[in-house]
Amino acid sequence: MSRRKTERLLNLVICLLATRRPLSAEQIRHAVPGYDRDGDEAFQRMFERDKNELREIGIPIDVVRDPWEDEPGYRIERQNYELPEITLEPDEAAVLGLAAQVWQRASLAEAASGALLKLRAGGVDTDESGGGGALELRVDTRDPAFPALWDAVRDRRVVRFDYRASGSENVRTRTVEPWGVVSRRGRWYLAGFDRDRDAPRAFRLSRISGQVGAVGRSGVVEVPAGVDLRAMVGFPDEPADERVAVVRVRQGACEGLRGLARSVHVGEGGWDEAELVFTDPERLAGWMASLGADVEVVEPPDAREAVIRRLKGALA
Repeated sequence: MSRRKTERLLNLVICLLATRRPLSAEQIRHAVPGYDRDGDEAFQRMFERDKNELREIGIPIDVVRDPWEDEPGYRIERQNYELPEITLEPDEAAVLGLAAQVWQRASLAEAASGALLKLRAGGVDTDESGGGGALELRVDTRDPAFPALWDAVRDRRVVRFDYRASGSENVRTRTVEPWGVVSRRGRWYLAGFDRDRDAPRAFRLSRISGQVGAVGRSGVVEVPAGVDLRAMVGFPDEPADERVAVVRVRQGACEGLRGLARSVHVGEGGWDEAELVFTDPERLAGWMASLGADVEVVEPPDAREAVIRRLKGALA
């Protein structure tokens, strides 16, 4: 939304809240900045669009018809506009603070912070400390595909993306009706209906290549009643085989990685060589990619390729 339009809508709300009597469209046209320079037809179209947009976001604009007047009047009743007092129990406020803390590094951080700001403005103590630091949680959504898929699930909109199946280097285009985005054991999955396979499927976000595109209009995806998204992304509980990755680490950097390494050997040219134990190359790749230019995965090849895919996806 443009700045000019935002200011016009805000001025319209203020005008309709402040008036003691209903205002006609012509009175609003001269009172609200942004309307007075338009012709009659342009003003009518703009005014109708603005009223509809305000109503869609929950601002009630009342239409008052006076038998003594030719045109209807408009106003916003303050008691209908203002939110009721927000009251939360201490445990509810603590949960909200903890939820915002969980999303602190994720793509929803801005929305979470905005929600807490509104609650604090209403006098609600949200207890963002989450217990004084005793419990600290984080949700990691570094997968480049996450924001687009989250939006698609919210908007119930079909998506299309390139996907590399497990154990294969072949990349194929998939068209999916998204049902939900689920986190399991530190990895994110999209669960939905695969139109190409004509069956429900789950897709690991780290295996999606390039951009996620929206297909068609919003509101067309229907999530089946009773569907278990977590069951769709389930896998055996037995632990995966441990493997060792060889990683070059810039000298004087990545102390956390060095502390978790099985061994660290002094190298040459400003680099050391560390050995890391891992089970999932995609998860290791997410960690290594987050360290940027201070690390370089040497082997095994699948872990190295996973890091390269992450970096290329972030660049795209």
